[in-house]
Amino acid sequence: MLKVDQYDYIRTAYRVYGKTIRQIARDTGHSRNTIKKALHSQFIGYRPRDSQPYPILGLYLHIIDRWLKSDKESPRKQRHTARRVYHRLQYEHGYQGSEGTIRHYVREAKIRLGLQTDNVFIPSDPELGREAEADWGNCQAILSDEPTKLKMFCMRSKGSGIHFVQCYPCERQQALFEGHIQAFAFFDGIFPTLIYDNLTTAVEKVLRGKERRLQEGFAKFKAYYSFTPRFCNVAKGNEKGGVEGLVGYARRNYMVPVPKADSLEELNSRLLEQCLAFGQHRIAGRSETVSELFEQEKKHLIALPPVPYENVVTSSGKVDKYSTVIIDKNRYSVPTTYAGLRVQALLYIDRVEIFHNSKKIAAHSRVYGNNKWQLDPQHYLELICRRPQAFESARVIRQWRPQWPDCLEALLSLFIAKLGHTKGIKEFIAVLMLFKDHESSEVIDAVKSALAANISSSAAVEHLLLKDSATPTPALSSWQRLSPPDVSVYGQIGGEI
Repeated sequence: MLKVDQYDYIRTAYRVYGKTIRQIARDTGHSRNTIKKALHSQFIGYRPRDSQPYPILGLYLHIIDRWLKSDKESPRKQRHTARRVYHRLQYEHGYQGSEGTIRHYVREAKIRLGLQTDNVFIPSDPELGREAEADWGNCQAILSDEPTKLKMFCMRSKGSGIHFVQCYPCERQQALFEGHIQAFAFFDGIFPTLIYDNLTTAVEKVLRGKERRLQEGFAKFKAYYSFTPRFCNVAKGNEKGGVEGLVGYARRNYMVPVPKADSLEELNSRLLEQCLAFGQHRIAGRSETVSELFEQEKKHLIALPPVPYENVVTSSGKVDKYSTVIIDKNRYSVPTTYAGLRVQALLYIDRVEIFHNSKKIAAHSRVYGNNKWQLDPQHYLELICRRPQAFESARVIRQWRPQWPDCLEALLSLFIAKLGHTKGIKEFIAVLMLFKDHESSEVIDAVKSALAANISSSAAVEHLLLKDSATPTPALSSWQRLSPPDVSVYGQIGGEI
């Protein structure tokens, strides 16, 4: 087969310099028939083979085809790859050829047998302000110096491409609702149609075709915000490819390197800034930025209701002998005076508030998981003061102590050295109780002043605190901090006497 430069030489020699076919054949070594074809036709180059011979692999082709045909009855993720075919032929049939030859044949055979087809996509131009997609993703962050696994909620407009990303401790239904509420506030409106995969927090049962039986809570939520949910076919998450891509984009761009923050709120605040900055991005094939497109689609969004959805879960329980109540499989402390009583709780996505007879008696940051203890030291200090021997082993002190500044440890050592172990601990607990009604920084400053003056009295520490604070007088401050008397125990006291 002639090359282009040879074809060029033959035609130039004959047409320009007048050489004969015999002379050209002698110069080039090509036959006269080849010379004549070059002179009478265009250059056609190499022709592909009608069939690819497999000198070594040929003996095994029927085996490969049998394996690949059997894959039609196997799960999609448990079918033969070219490498697996190569290894099986080596170990089971003594194949000595190369892996590359097998790869070439398996690729063609899978297409021929209908096991693999190239993905073909339909170019689309979604209408502005009509649809958005929502999904969850996994990520990690370092919160308060602790590596923490988080769930990343993502919502993306199909029209403009504007998106919203926030992290939550879990992907329960309450977290799903919170993500939607915050996203709607971010967009300042609601997309008429939201597209999901078949989330168990939204779908109770997948019915035939596109029909779904919704979870009762999700049905109430979507009715409140008046949007229409649409769910992908089972195992077809690619039907909401925009948000699938957003999950990966956010993880690679917003969470690399692994972010560090003092709290989840701080992390989410940074994520919002990055979502806003994405508004200056131009999607391929569009002249306007994401923000400019979003300004056009805003008018198509459903208006927000006057009041956001009340995303609160209620619970109740009985305070146990440890002065804790079990809520959502975790323990939260209340003041010891409520031990044995029934209480009610409001569970927000980030906090828990506990009530007794409509009076709020405790509030905690919410924890997720099982058998975790959220203990407020102020709930136990009075009891520990009556039982100072339990100070060192008390769980609430052991949890709190690593967070103390060095000055508190120094004050404890000073009190014990001057007053003895029992009285020193009682005086120190009285200092800890000052944190309940004063700013931590103010108490720490008073403790440092007491240490500088070698003071060994909690009353003196309180005096220094009140002297430097804006409180008018110590007497008034003490009176203001008194809790109202509980007259319900009057009869109990009388009965005991």
